[in-house]
Amino acid sequence: MNGASREALAAARESLDALTDNTSVDAAKLAEELAAVTALLQREVSLRRVLTDPSQPGEARAELAGRLLRGQVGGEAVDLISGMVRSRWSQSRDLVDSVEELANIADLTAAQRSADLDDVEDELFRFGRIVASDPELRAALTDRSASASAKAQLLSSLLGGKARPATERLVTRLVTQPRGRSLEEGLESLSKLAADRRERMVAVVTSAVPLSDRQKQRLGAALAKIYGRPMHLNLDVDPTVLGGIAVRVGDEVIDGTISERLEEATRRMAG
Repeated sequence: MNGASREALAAARESLDALTDNTSVDAAKLAEELAAVTALLQREVSLRRVLTDPSQPGEARAELAGRLLRGQVGGEAVDLISGMVRSRWSQSRDLVDSVEELANIADLTAAQRSADLDDVEDELFRFGRIVASDPELRAALTDRSASASAKAQLLSSLLGGKARPATERLVTRLVTQPRGRSLEEGLESLSKLAADRRERMVAVVTSAVPLSDRQKQRLGAALAKIYGRPMHLNLDVDPTVLGGIAVRVGDEVIDGTISERLEEATRRMAG
């Protein structure tokens, strides 16, 4: 997003945080309503253009949004969307992306309130690994010819009763409303939002064997010291690394595996 949209999204996130600080607000319901608005704006291109038209006063755009949404979604959702369309947006699509992000944050807030946020983070990561290792499942979930209801039913059979409700809702929305993103990109974005909800960074740790609790604690503490923020560890076991660990934080990779050292030695010998 460009500057104007970034500022508008930052303001919208602050409004959402202020709203959901009130525990009387049903964050899960709010997430569902914001997701419905996302679908509406994605479908009605002319509407989102009108709601982001810089030639129209912000208050007029807010009034239009209120008239359209009042009675369709709750007052909290109406207030959030009205506030968002008062802002300036670099592109009309940025508004849709931002409403969707607020829906996801609201669901993560609901998970945080029920002390499920750690589990949701882990479940999103594990689901991503399952999809990566099962080409047939990935094909079924990304098949453009398959209906959204068929995909939702498949996900219900996979996650229903086995994952936290917020995880199932987040993944189902991603799969049934991909909006041009790959499944992997969407899952990574959700993981980052979940980590941000806890003001933590995410480290993907690959090791040949499972780490002990002591090793996880020491590694987490070391990474937190390096990056200056609490760190959530997503753990992956891969016997092909032979030994040691590889750590990825964002785009940065710290590779201490035996296989990497062997490859480096081989490259030097070949050189």
